[in-house]
Amino acid sequence: MTDTRATSGWLASIRPYVEKEPLAAFALGISSGFPYAMIGATLTSRLAQSGIEKKTITAFTLAFLVYNLKPLWAWVVDGVRLPGLGRLGQRVSWLVFAGALVIAAVINLALVDPAASISATVTAAILVGLAGATFDIVIDAYRIETLQPRQMGVGSGMTQYGWRIGSVAAGALALVLAARMGWTVAYLACAAFALPAMLTGLLLGEPKRHREPTGRRGLGEIGASIVGPFLEFFRREGALLVLLFILIHKIGDTLGQLVVRLLFNDMGFTNDEIAVYDVGVGFWTYLIGIFVGGVLYARLGMKRSVLISLILMAISNASFAALAAAGHSNLGMAGAIGFENFASGIGGVTVIAYFAALTDLRYTAAQYALISAGASVVGRVLTGTTAGAMVEAMGYVDYYLLTTVVALPGVVLFWWMMRTGLVDRSIGTAGKIGEGDARDGEAAA
Repeated sequence: MTDTRATSGWLASIRPYVEKEPLAAFALGISSGFPYAMIGATLTSRLAQSGIEKKTITAFTLAFLVYNLKPLWAWVVDGVRLPGLGRLGQRVSWLVFAGALVIAAVINLALVDPAASISATVTAAILVGLAGATFDIVIDAYRIETLQPRQMGVGSGMTQYGWRIGSVAAGALALVLAARMGWTVAYLACAAFALPAMLTGLLLGEPKRHREPTGRRGLGEIGASIVGPFLEFFRREGALLVLLFILIHKIGDTLGQLVVRLLFNDMGFTNDEIAVYDVGVGFWTYLIGIFVGGVLYARLGMKRSVLISLILMAISNASFAALAAAGHSNLGMAGAIGFENFASGIGGVTVIAYFAALTDLRYTAAQYALISAGASVVGRVLTGTTAGAMVEAMGYVDYYLLTTVVALPGVVLFWWMMRTGLVDRSIGTAGKIGEGDARDGEAAA
């Protein structure tokens, strides 16, 4: 009987991952991850092999800056109906259109020659960033509106699995093909990574939970289209406290990760040790954390799983303080990295699912773009120079203890929001079960 119950419990944990909506989220994640890889390490390798100076390569950070500006045009994805393609539905038509933009931008980047024109290459990379950011806006909205509220945790995990696999696979494929057939062929082949999201939209169709924005009729309503998502969010009870949580919840984690490689170097870890433990152990424990996060979300619910993940992420900073105090230790390094990535994997599922649940289904694209940008804006302000100066002033042990303390306000604020019921009252329609969701849930059960 014990074995039967254990098997049933294990199958119950696995079953949500093979439902069509989370599988669709996985495919969406693959397509979301590859444009970033094309203008990240892959492009850096291409530029280096083309003989471009290191100081020139830094100009390509503009391509990443575009991702930070998504809220500026996310409202277009919600409110503008595409001519012709619009008959497929608002989300599906934009998935196809944005995917086509990404393919065109990657092909353009494939055809430019960095050695012949660095300015043309910079422009091509920025266009990939612009198209990729737009693709991300649509993908996030489609994922949120396709997933039922009970699937938010598993769906967020599957999206992250897809993102990791898509970015790693595209980057690896580009390097392998470039070594044999050149960078042009490599980039042309990688453009196909846009297809999983496009095909997912065409096969699943328009999300049942999508709600058309009200009051949008032509150019005269553009102002309302832009302002509407913000007004809806800030009219909710406790909106400012929710925004405060969004802004501060990752400060400790961001500060900790800014100097982690400096810590390893100063402690005398070799490149091989860093590769094995930081990249190898970290990668797999992160994937395990994603799975555990999905299970926790399904078993414990949104609030308790988010609180647990926040506590674990805060404690993970203290593990690096322990490593700094212990000195050079491969076991200690593996433990600190493994725990940090495991906690980040859980948090990446539960917290992202909470942020998705905050959106209003009429403004999914615009509000999620705003929330996701706000979640990382403080981290962008905290520069490596500032963190480095703090390490020099207090040492690694005290610095990582400080990052642990800095993480606590986010934990306490969310706990207080739970106790007062503010978390429940601040949830948008994306996190609430409607009539269609209830029927779907009953059918799935």
